[in-house]
Amino acid sequence: MIRLAKEEASMSLDDAVILSPTSVQDLLLNSEDITEFLEGFTALLAERLSDGSGATVWCAVSLLREKKAATAASSSPQALALDELQNSFPDGPCMTAIREHTVVRVGDVLHDKRWPTYHSAAIAHGVRSVLGLPFELDQDSRAGLNVYSEQRHDFTPEMISFVEHEVRQTSNALRLAIRLARHRDTENQLREALASRTTIDLAVGMLMAQKRCGQDEAVTILKTASNTRNIKLRDLASSIVASLDQQPPGTHFSG
Repeated sequence: MIRLAKEEASMSLDDAVILSPTSVQDLLLNSEDITEFLEGFTALLAERLSDGSGATVWCAVSLLREKKAATAASSSPQALALDELQNSFPDGPCMTAIREHTVVRVGDVLHDKRWPTYHSAAIAHGVRSVLGLPFELDQDSRAGLNVYSEQRHDFTPEMISFVEHEVRQTSNALRLAIRLARHRDTENQLREALASRTTIDLAVGMLMAQKRCGQDEAVTILKTASNTRNIKLRDLASSIVASLDQQPPGTHFSG
């Protein structure tokens, strides 16, 4: 494995990159969801940043929601534990990186004075240096890469440049993945709404036939029964339709 700026024969940044635009796209296309994509990314990055001399680097991705961070992906169970440890504190290097949209480096948690409570816990878990970098996402999405090392002063300027490059590459794909996920959610919500509308319309039609009444009166009957029984309108409509037809209603809008 390769550790940047620590070998006698240094590598250029172009030679060291682990994810080209094409490989990022391949990783995204071969992933079932955003979590799997990020887990693949963190695993590749952790492998590249760890060297063969016994030093270990762990990587994780945290999302910031409502001022609280949560781990979205990690390179290993140990990386997950370290990230959840940091996220259990109200503040820390990685949350600061996400919130202030800046690179945060802790050269030695034993001597860094910024987050003493977190640093004490990190030392107990074998962490000596930490690096936090924000992803370049849309305004309503905030996430960061968290890199933990068991060695102090582990992150050189060359290594930070390398990780920044990888984060930029991944940010482009992550933005796309988030947008696609939102479109899928919207489509699913639309399908559910259409299905509910179809069921309600069928139930209204059945009531019109049974009660020999108009559509408005049938709708009123259905809503009144829903309120009286404290049952959602679509659930009540489904039970009415199911009482006469064992097959769930379909919609012409399904693909």
